[in-house]
Amino acid sequence: MSKLGVWLAQECQEDREYFLKYQPRDFVQEFKDFNRYYVWLTDFGFIEMKLEFLGVQALIDDYDLAINSDVLLSPDQTQMLKLIQGAIRKSAHVLERDKTQLAGQLLGRLLDFEMPEIQRLLEQARQSKDSVWLRPLRGNLERANEGALRTLVGHTSGVRGVAIAPDGLTAISASRDSTLKIWDIDSGSEVRTLTGHTESVNAVAIAPDGKTAISASLCTLKIWDIDSGTEVRTLIGHTDLVWAVAIAPDGKTAISGSMDKTLKIWDTETGTELRTLTGHTNYVTAVAIAPDGKTAISASHDRTLKIWDTETGAELRTLIGHTIRVLAVAIAPDGKTAISASQDKTLKIWDTESGMELRTLTGHTHCVTAVAIAPDGKTAISASEDSTLKIWDTESGTELRILTGHTTQVLAVAIAPDGKTAISASYDSTLKIWDTESDTELRILTGHTTQVLAVAIAPDGKTAISASRDKTLKVWDTESATELKTLTGHTNWVSAVAIAPDGKTAISASYDSTLKIWDTESATELRTLTGHTGWVTAVAIAPDGKTAISASDSEDSTLKIWDIESGTELRSRTVTGHVDLVSGMEISPNGQTVHVSRPPTRNNWAKAVAIAPDSKTAISASGDKTVKIWDTESCTELRTLTGHTSEVNAVAIAPDGKTAISASGDKTVKIWDTESYTELRTLIGHTSEVNAVAIAPDGKTAISASLDNTLKIWDLLSGKELASFSGEYGFNCCAILPDGVTVVAGDRSGRVHFLRLEGVSGGR
Repeated sequence: MSKLGVWLAQECQEDREYFLKYQPRDFVQEFKDFNRYYVWLTDFGFIEMKLEFLGVQALIDDYDLAINSDVLLSPDQTQMLKLIQGAIRKSAHVLERDKTQLAGQLLGRLLDFEMPEIQRLLEQARQSKDSVWLRPLRGNLERANEGALRTLVGHTSGVRGVAIAPDGLTAISASRDSTLKIWDIDSGSEVRTLTGHTESVNAVAIAPDGKTAISASLCTLKIWDIDSGTEVRTLIGHTDLVWAVAIAPDGKTAISGSMDKTLKIWDTETGTELRTLTGHTNYVTAVAIAPDGKTAISASHDRTLKIWDTETGAELRTLIGHTIRVLAVAIAPDGKTAISASQDKTLKIWDTESGMELRTLTGHTHCVTAVAIAPDGKTAISASEDSTLKIWDTESGTELRILTGHTTQVLAVAIAPDGKTAISASYDSTLKIWDTESDTELRILTGHTTQVLAVAIAPDGKTAISASRDKTLKVWDTESATELKTLTGHTNWVSAVAIAPDGKTAISASYDSTLKIWDTESATELRTLTGHTGWVTAVAIAPDGKTAISASDSEDSTLKIWDIESGTELRSRTVTGHVDLVSGMEISPNGQTVHVSRPPTRNNWAKAVAIAPDSKTAISASGDKTVKIWDTESCTELRTLTGHTSEVNAVAIAPDGKTAISASGDKTVKIWDTESYTELRTLIGHTSEVNAVAIAPDGKTAISASLDNTLKIWDLLSGKELASFSGEYGFNCCAILPDGVTVVAGDRSGRVHFLRLEGVSGGR
């Protein structure tokens, strides 16, 4: 702990709480002691203690004073405080639920900054921890000055809609979890949850006075009082899902769009339906009302947009140009132009008077799901199923920048009234707040260009190999956490990799139906093993290094044993015991493990295999929720282990061969006695499916990787969770080096993470 931290800890509780509550703010406002203000806010001991006592937002607020022109700090000092604040703010959603991750989050976001004061702070963080934690060995998270300002978490399913109040202080989100949530934009805190819908809430709009909101769901819309969170009334009339809603500028009427192919205009005060607009021949997906309230534009799966007279309900014109479904539309503040977003991956700018297409915006690589136009009309932001948002110049049609950070489809976006911030909503269950004026580009973190599916460690621990959906493998230096070389040759996803006991060769498995043997030193391909007729989803090498076992999907449903030296197939077994595919494989003769994630859903697969240290038995895990033990000589099934309630994604065997661990889509990890075939205990703590698990060489601890964006360290004897590290994307795979403390993990963004387990024997 730092000297300041020690001093605060020694103060009586009353004095300590006073200092934490009022300092360092009083240093600035009362005493004009700017140097002391700076020293306290760059001291890890103070930061950690204030976080513990007063929470993350109070800490973030302290740094706001650095932006005040009355605070006399040097430009470098101001920049330093902004970076620390940025790191804390970007980690707020993690720290709110787990304050022990402060050190790991700061290191992950600040480690790449070479400023002496930053490095001093991080050294204090390293030295202050006296409990088990995972320390990033290099910057492995979005840096403090890039990407989203903040992530809002709370929904339990995808977020389909978002609206920002006219005062710019609050936002409301609509989710597939059947709820709406009201958020304080400045603090990122959830103000309240609105419940009442029984199905997915698909859209939300806020009235111009900011007092009420309207949400859209299955066949109904609901009007809410924002201050109290109470439901005012329900609007009934549609006969299918309501996808969209917009409120007129005077707040007296609203228009909804539905899968029943109609739009309806409602009196918001009485809840009565005023008229129905018909004309679309397929689902109505979006609606926007012009600033003068006299016209509205709708978007439809019928590939068209329609402009309507809101007073008469008459269709004025149809806009034709998109080649696939139109998913969103926004009208510029002057009402003269509109922008549409389509499943054809484009946006189009239209002249609303003539109905003419002015230009097409291209750049997204998947459906464009949403669009919002800034208050000045000069820029627009689009959201896409390619997981990105793009900011466009509406006059020239040029792409200004790309916003990345969501882990899957971005479904909605709203721009604040001042135009300086935007909020996006995603199928990943989060919302993100963005600075629309920032020109800081995301650095490209070293790694693959898409999901990492597997990672293996060489027996000497000096190198690691990762396998990815980008069809490549990468060899890494584990000491420096740097990429050494890339192995190319596969023509489809590389799903698994195993390294031979001598470390000189590796075998990869691919969805191109082949395995490849590689010389790890020269990075050359030695031979290709063919014989599988479906995706090869797993591979493991026997402890003697002479044979390997591979597994394939339901198209051939086989386990094959290979002679590594000759590349010949020794025997094959059709897997009849599982009703699902083998998608991961692993060997653990000395605690080293190889794990893979769950591939895209296919019926009938078995998901993972591990070979026991004596090579006599193997354990497979399957999508049929079971774990099976096999005799490797005869390829016969010895026993089935049941207990998981969802697919089993990975399995690892302890170095002594007496226990095994399985990871499942049911969010749990289970420990099994391989001799008595009984379940010893269930490890609970993840909030989403667990994709991978690895056991340390001493057999005392294990690490699990989950789609909940976390890695967790477990004590296998007690079943207790020792530590957790939160990334920004779901983790697919993990492995532990022979030193027992260095962890390598791969995530869904393509990043390969290197972390060190601190606070355990040998961890310092």
